[in-house]
Amino acid sequence: MSILAFLVSFLASTAGAICGIGGGVIIKPTLDLFQMANVSTISFLSGCTVLSMSLYSVGRGLLAHDGTVDFKTGTPLALGAAIGGVFGKQLFTAVKEAASNPNMVGGVQAGCLAIITIYTLAYTVNKAHIKTRQIQGPIPCVIIGVALGIMSSFLGIGGGPINLVVLYYFFSMSTKTAAQNSLYIILVSQITSIATTLFTKTVPEFEWLWLVLMVAGGICGGVVGRLINKRIDNKQVEKLFVVLMFVIIGISCYNTWAFMK
Repeated sequence: MSILAFLVSFLASTAGAICGIGGGVIIKPTLDLFQMANVSTISFLSGCTVLSMSLYSVGRGLLAHDGTVDFKTGTPLALGAAIGGVFGKQLFTAVKEAASNPNMVGGVQAGCLAIITIYTLAYTVNKAHIKTRQIQGPIPCVIIGVALGIMSSFLGIGGGPINLVVLYYFFSMSTKTAAQNSLYIILVSQITSIATTLFTKTVPEFEWLWLVLMVAGGICGGVVGRLINKRIDNKQVEKLFVVLMFVIIGISCYNTWAFMK
């Protein structure tokens, strides 16, 4: 199971670094699928993995003077996502405490993720026919970021496809530019999320070996994913993104049924 955790983290982080979805949106439902731990532990381990991958990817880009991150737009979005992440975590805790069956929380997460991913896929497939906007100003960016943070934190995915759709639609970013800005948003929000978990002493029980292997998988995936991203064009990134959406939808629908039965 430890090797499986590493492989899932590595492959998910590789795809996440290429597409800018962080990897958590793949790690969380996949580990749920194999029922490797309870939903709280999986969310925490997934968040730590995403943090390690995004930290490497964004840090490496800054050291290489990669100019694709738009800090004027990305920073207020990231700060908003960090704030929203705190509320999302509280929402998760409230749902968990209210649920009579612990599996119910996993079912709600999986169902919400399936719905969000379906809408994301529909937008991605039809985005050539959708007129985009060019939102400016820190306040609108913070508000949008808060909404992103609430969703990603509640679902335990650290970011995900919804980041890209928001950057496509509201800020008219190209695929690869959106990917890098998405990772920056994920990095800031995940730092806040993990710090909140530590500060409130709500860290779930977990296997240290799993944490080490998954973080290592996240960093290795970030290295490989960044190299691949630099060698392919926007159309190839979009094709991989669409394939991943189908996979996530399939796994999430199954997980919804499995948790709710």
